[in-house]
Amino acid sequence: MTEATVPPAPARSSILVVNGPNLNLLGTREPEKYGTATLGDIERLCAGAADAHGLECDFVQSNHEGALVDAIHEARQKSLGIVINAGAYTHTSVAIRDAISAVELPAVEVHITNVHAREPFRHHSYLSDVCRAVIAGAGPLGYRFAIDYLAELTRDRNV
Repeated sequence: MTEATVPPAPARSSILVVNGPNLNLLGTREPEKYGTATLGDIERLCAGAADAHGLECDFVQSNHEGALVDAIHEARQKSLGIVINAGAYTHTSVAIRDAISAVELPAVEVHITNVHAREPFRHHSYLSDVCRAVIAGAGPLGYRFAIDYLAELTRDRNV
């Protein structure tokens, strides 16, 4: 193929929202810590935030580390950025950290609770150093803040 016949790169107009283990139980799991919003509520919140910027959201939730890594890899071709609440994998997964680093997309780490006010093992994140920002303790609104940030950060790249 000559340069003139190379098809243009696909337009990237979506943000991948990744949720890790146990987040499928939101709304019923320890509501005193995590509140009563369900994962479906958070997905609707994210979709509305993305729509306000002319973007879409793709969602993945899995309790399996490899499924999350695969979703992050797939984002490389179709997403502007990643919002990730890796749940417990935040504190244990080098594989997810390396996937975020490898895809070279801006990512925002989100935690519903303030992990720094919780158990000491939650104070360390394997993801923070490969994410552009970390939002902790803002409840479900943290996801909206992350989408607003990524939309602004990538404003000139979303077509």
